[in-house]
Amino acid sequence: MISVKKTAELNGHSNPIFTLELSQKPGILFTGGNDKGLVEWSIKNYAFIKVMFPVPSSIYAIHCPEGYPLLFAGLRNGEVLVFDFVKQQLVSTFKHHQKPVFDIKSVSQKDELLVASEDGTVSVWSLKTLEVLHSIKVSDDTVRCIAVSPGEKQVAFGCRDNDVKIYDLEDYTFVKILKGHTMPVFSLQYAPEGNYLVSGSRDAQVKIWDALSYELVHSIPAHLFAVNCIAFHPVLPYFATASMDKSIKIWGADDFKLYKVISRERGYLSHALSINKIAWNDDQLISVGDDKKVMIWDIEFSD
Repeated sequence: MISVKKTAELNGHSNPIFTLELSQKPGILFTGGNDKGLVEWSIKNYAFIKVMFPVPSSIYAIHCPEGYPLLFAGLRNGEVLVFDFVKQQLVSTFKHHQKPVFDIKSVSQKDELLVASEDGTVSVWSLKTLEVLHSIKVSDDTVRCIAVSPGEKQVAFGCRDNDVKIYDLEDYTFVKILKGHTMPVFSLQYAPEGNYLVSGSRDAQVKIWDALSYELVHSIPAHLFAVNCIAFHPVLPYFATASMDKSIKIWGADDFKLYKVISRERGYLSHALSINKIAWNDDQLISVGDDKKVMIWDIEFSD
């Protein structure tokens, strides 16, 4: 049994919200979208704190790497803004990409940052020096999302050409293409144990891939429209998906069964437009969407 209760709704954005990220500091959330700034919220008090810094164009990605007092914001104009929490200021702007940046992830063992762009490349940066180290040509089209395996041995890239591409994280050599989706891949997440990879696409499908053999294990007709985000619960065997169809669904991570649907049709005061990003904060699920709202859901799991 899973029960859901909406705990809070945070309003303040004047345009669609595309992304969110929990801070390294507990109780703090960052959101960004088609607004003029990156916003900081308290999810302890469910309150707006401040606009962290202004931005010249829409924010598509936010990342806060563990062990560093830094926040990275990837913009529609291709820039990545770097904010230092100790100095409380923007300390750098990466001007490497000329086209939108869609995702940012870090590899903690290597102190490296990965930046995925519409230009088909992923740039690799040093977290220590904030200098570019490599550029990987992944696709002839957009690289939309990044997933780093739990052991940080491999990285998966979801592309607009419908493929998932696997690379070795030691030397960024190409390993495998996973073909199965019929439309662009919008979301990717490795299971916490690292045994499989989950992909979500504009084709509304969720696909489960074996992380060792790369075989397609399971295919789920998960939503009516694009699957924008996949998020595994930090400790329990569940994952959530968020879609352009305005619903959040919670699935079993061991049996791939559907356990809960959070939507207006199911009686919840949920998002009225596309849900673009979700994240777990313990047993809370946080969602943002095109309706300019941040929603916080208390999810209770019982036998």
